[in-house]
Amino acid sequence: MPDPVILWFRQDLRLCDQPALIAAAGEGPVIPLYILDDETPGSWRIGGAQRWWLHHSLAALSASLEAKGSRLILRRGRAEEVLASVIEETGAARVHALRHYEPWWRAAETALGDRLHLHDGNHLTRIEDVRTGGGQPFRMYSSFWKALQNFLPPEEPYPAPETIAAPEQWPASDDPADWKLLPTAPDWSGGFDDDWTPGEACAQAKVADIADLLGEYDEARNLPATEGTTRLSPHLHFGEISARAVWHAADVDAGHTFLKELAWRDFTSGVVMALPDYADANGRAKYDRLRWRQGVEAKTDLCAWQTGHTGYPIVDAGMRQLWNTGWMHNRVRMITASFLVKHLLIDWRAGERWFWDCLVDADYGNNAVNWQWVAGTGVDANMFGRIMAPLGQSEKFDAGDYIRRWVPELADVGDAAIHDPDAAGCRPANYPAKVVGHREARERALAAARAI
Repeated sequence: MPDPVILWFRQDLRLCDQPALIAAAGEGPVIPLYILDDETPGSWRIGGAQRWWLHHSLAALSASLEAKGSRLILRRGRAEEVLASVIEETGAARVHALRHYEPWWRAAETALGDRLHLHDGNHLTRIEDVRTGGGQPFRMYSSFWKALQNFLPPEEPYPAPETIAAPEQWPASDDPADWKLLPTAPDWSGGFDDDWTPGEACAQAKVADIADLLGEYDEARNLPATEGTTRLSPHLHFGEISARAVWHAADVDAGHTFLKELAWRDFTSGVVMALPDYADANGRAKYDRLRWRQGVEAKTDLCAWQTGHTGYPIVDAGMRQLWNTGWMHNRVRMITASFLVKHLLIDWRAGERWFWDCLVDADYGNNAVNWQWVAGTGVDANMFGRIMAPLGQSEKFDAGDYIRRWVPELADVGDAAIHDPDAAGCRPANYPAKVVGHREARERALAAARAI
């Protein structure tokens, strides 16, 4: 029997359209390996909500591998060290894996050297190929999208292999219970079970139904009270479905807006490839001089934002949805992020970190680029002076029922007052007053911008 090869899983927890698996299976016995690495990412180790998803996704992947005559080996530690150990234990000839663009994974891939064989398959195309005329990564999405057309449509997805050859002897595997990925008391994940089923099978089922959503997608995606989005983001983040499988399932004409959003993932990966510290540093250096609010009052306001007690119904609904389900409607993500940065004048990085811990789909590139886009500090961003009006946004996008669902204090408030109970003079006694007035907040933010 030939020497086994290792298939290194990361955020690509699937068997279909898995080029690294196809390559590994073509060489002989395969040792599928997932490493829980909380060391290499440093401060960007995955957050609590992602850990909940990972626990269930690994269980689903393990069952899928067993159905193919294989099994999933679990280890914990620094990735390159664990891989070196498993290579020595098993005599593995090489390691196959899909390419990743987070800075810590790129460093680990470099450290592994010739032992690692990388494949592309987590994006619509190879990110390095989409370049400006000068050979640089794009920093403006509109230009990136135009250039990406030269690589579309993406390659057709691969089916999973019928069987996966097993090695003569399996290496030892950790017990997933020892990783303690699920929350202990108090268990904050009760709402997650109602909203999500992690794993490749659920991802494929959602993709099979995607055409039914895209006909009304352009309008429905902006309505928080409507189930008008695909909810594929955590499945894509964990690689339970490939981006190109999603692309080929969508109707190109009906899903033009959706496909541009899908391509945004490729763009943000290119940004963090070019600017690895983008999640920690302003994309525009002049904003290093902006004086964010600090001190006790700012911390109190940050807590009010995190817990959904700002007195702005649409903001509070979004933040409570996030805490209860690990996800938030995209339109509301923009509203809540803008509120933190512009209304409360709190550093965008505080919000980015909160989302990182609370979102099941918290992607390093997406999270960083999206926050800097809203904050106005990024390489491709709104002007800082563009301040979203949360009360107006709530009314414009008909968020009444959404608010009533997530802010039960307002369940009996009518449509005319639900977006701003204070202005209507009907704020319930158990619902907080606004932490800051809209006009006051706007003037404070613009003054801070003028000062730099």
